[in-house]
Amino acid sequence: MMKSLKINWTVLVVIAVIGFFSACQPRTYIVENNQSRVVDKVYPLIDASNSRWLFFSSATRPFGMVNLSPDMDLNGAWESGYQFDKDSVKVFSHIHGWQISGIPVLPTNGEFRGHMGPEVYGSPYSHDSEVVEAGYHKITLDAYDITAELTSTKRVGFHRYQFPPTDSSYIHFDFTTMLGPSGTQSGYIEKVSDTELKGYAVMEPTIRRPKPFTVYFVADFDQPFDTFGGWEDGELLEADEIIEGENTGGYVQFSTRDNTERLMKVAISYVSTEQARLNLDTELAHWDFDQVVQDSKNEWNEALTRIEVEGGTEEEQSRFYTDLWKALQGRRTVSDVNGKYIDMTGDEPRIGQIPLNSSGEPLFNHYNSDSFWGSHWNLNILWHLAYPKISEEFVNSMLLMYDDGGLIPRGPSGGNYTFVMTGASFSPFIASAYSKGIRNFDVEKAYEGMKKNHMPGGIMAKAGYEHDTFCGGGLDEYIERGYIPFPLNEEPCGFHEDGAGQTLEYAYQDWALSEMAAGLGYSEDQDRFSKRAKNYENLWHADSTWMWVRNQNGEWKEPFDILEYGEGWVETNAAQSTWWVPHDVQGLINLMDGRENFTSKLNNAFERAREHNFTSGSAHAQETLRELRRVYVNYGNQQTQQMAWLFNYSGSPWLTQKWTREVTEKVYQGLSPETGYNGDEDQGQMGALAVLFKTGLFSVNGGAASNPVYEIGSPIFDKITFQLDSDYYTGDTFVIETRNNSDQNRYIQSATIDGEPLNKPWFYHSELADGGTLILEMGAEPNKDWGSEQDDAPPSLSEPEN
Repeated sequence: MMKSLKINWTVLVVIAVIGFFSACQPRTYIVENNQSRVVDKVYPLIDASNSRWLFFSSATRPFGMVNLSPDMDLNGAWESGYQFDKDSVKVFSHIHGWQISGIPVLPTNGEFRGHMGPEVYGSPYSHDSEVVEAGYHKITLDAYDITAELTSTKRVGFHRYQFPPTDSSYIHFDFTTMLGPSGTQSGYIEKVSDTELKGYAVMEPTIRRPKPFTVYFVADFDQPFDTFGGWEDGELLEADEIIEGENTGGYVQFSTRDNTERLMKVAISYVSTEQARLNLDTELAHWDFDQVVQDSKNEWNEALTRIEVEGGTEEEQSRFYTDLWKALQGRRTVSDVNGKYIDMTGDEPRIGQIPLNSSGEPLFNHYNSDSFWGSHWNLNILWHLAYPKISEEFVNSMLLMYDDGGLIPRGPSGGNYTFVMTGASFSPFIASAYSKGIRNFDVEKAYEGMKKNHMPGGIMAKAGYEHDTFCGGGLDEYIERGYIPFPLNEEPCGFHEDGAGQTLEYAYQDWALSEMAAGLGYSEDQDRFSKRAKNYENLWHADSTWMWVRNQNGEWKEPFDILEYGEGWVETNAAQSTWWVPHDVQGLINLMDGRENFTSKLNNAFERAREHNFTSGSAHAQETLRELRRVYVNYGNQQTQQMAWLFNYSGSPWLTQKWTREVTEKVYQGLSPETGYNGDEDQGQMGALAVLFKTGLFSVNGGAASNPVYEIGSPIFDKITFQLDSDYYTGDTFVIETRNNSDQNRYIQSATIDGEPLNKPWFYHSELADGGTLILEMGAEPNKDWGSEQDDAPPSLSEPEN
């Protein structure tokens, strides 16, 4: 198969897409309340040729602890896990998350080769017989003529295998493997009975997750197995009831008749095998596989129908719900059904307990998460709008970590701090949730933790993956000098010690904190952090009219090259970072001597970026190439996500309408395993951004203002209905209608909100929360007068200069 893939790549893509609408078309399940089957529009194979370990999903629930799927590549955080263009399945593993993995299994038969490793016992497969859906995966292992079906509850993987007739069928549990970013340090498997195993795998530390963590499991079989055995260091063992140690694995063996069906349930926990058993007994007490598939689809359908779209093509709708599906996964539940979780922030592991409600149920889930770096332009906006309960849970989850370890994290993994990326990226998340009335958390504790992070000894003082020191974040320099020099230290303390980029990020996050301080009545803090929010001005290189890098002596970096990647900029360059002032766009306009200069400079960036489709290549592997990083706009990563919306601030909202449509068409359209997000999807961030572009709603400042707003773009659908959560918002729905909308008619001619004329390209969150209708009259030519006056611009920290 690999040979044919290489010979005719285009044919493969066409076949894959056709397969989605034909052979792989999802089956029909009964759905309660006659809801539309938007879940069946999801295309899980999107970008599956470029998967990183945490990217691909099939058999999982929203934010599920279990994300069960086939793995073609096992080694490495990038280009690992499910890989569409690889020709053999190595294992089915249960966890694909940020720096976490575990419990690989595989059914086989014939001569036993489990002790030889997955490169030997893995099996070829064909996409022709594969079915991949939201909550379900079916694949045939051609080497063994075994058909495997996978589904899950939140914490339990459910397997259904069809075996051919043989006396030697097996299911392996291999604890010798590398799984994504983490090797397996050791394993333990115990035979409890001839229908049950239990045990654990200890996953090695990584450079990002500094301590090992343990995945406990319980496996139940619907029929007795004949033999339990295992191996160690590649040699078979005569096992009794326990196999344990490094480089070990285990298996069960049984006889099968023609088309024998075997079921297996694998529950996991990060606390204990007893907790894994509790998760299994609570979530999956029966053996009805099809019912679990139906339940999973119904749960996904309920989540996806929070936003309903009408109009557009079938493919556009399918891509929209695929984007939304991506925005609701990746960040994984790590607490058990009774609220127990593992805390690895101290010297020894500690079992924590989430508070319970009056019914004895945990008040929220605890989560494993990649950084919220950049999420102010995607997840923050989307979740707060359509999934406020999820936003609230994440705040409470991060406050648990604050209680346990003393800092609100950037991204926790396996109970560890990872210190992924830079800054205090969760501050805008909390501030924007608070400003939108999502406040069912300890607000004073949250503010206390946020403020601590913005002061020496807080998380801002740490660079990326700086586990033991506080010297890489440059916070002292930022406070004293008003900027962070580059280079900062003779020897780096961590990753991403890029002072200019850090300075811009901290200034925005300080502004978000100042807005929350204002809401709480802390006027001194408001003044302090709003002044720090102006530190971006200290990077303004007036002669060149770009933001630029300064050293310890205050001198500008030489040579001057705005397209140079890194070297003072975090995953970007000066040409992109100059626009990174989300809280004070008007202040940036002032620095550029007015709206006309600002608009011309920004528009020129997009004209240049059109030549390379607004990205640095079509996948992360290309984005790492130096020549593809020398660009003015990159919608394959977080750092330029706001740029197309900035024209709303400079009197040219028609250019926001133009460029958001073009970016959507080039970057976030189509259904193909070969492309989809054109870079680094980062656990739902690009999916969420695509949803916002297609609905025509955005918040350049991440909605963290004390009176937050939404800016308006150019929706691609005729009607978009947001189902508002009555626990948080007073309205039932907020509807966006576009009249006379088409690919050509992408420009707003006029607008009304709840029947009243709207002559500016933005409105308040409070107007959305009360419910209502925004109507946009569209046309083929831009109305350059609509929203173009100075008073029509969205709010900024600075006032216009005369």
